[in-house]
Amino acid sequence: MSERKKVLLRLDPAVHDAVAKWAADDLRSVNAQIEFALRRALDQAGRSPRPSRGDES
Repeated sequence: MSERKKVLLRLDPAVHDAVAKWAADDLRSVNAQIEFALRRALDQAGRSPRPSRGDES
């Protein structure tokens, strides 16, 4: 698996609270929930990333 990128992200507290609740409902961490939402948005925009070498099956 390739190394994960680290990103500093500043969020409005209300947005963070909403994401944290969504993450808890889906049994994910806030970080995993943000990545999930970003991947869904990329897919909807037709900009899905190519799988990395470690992700291909």
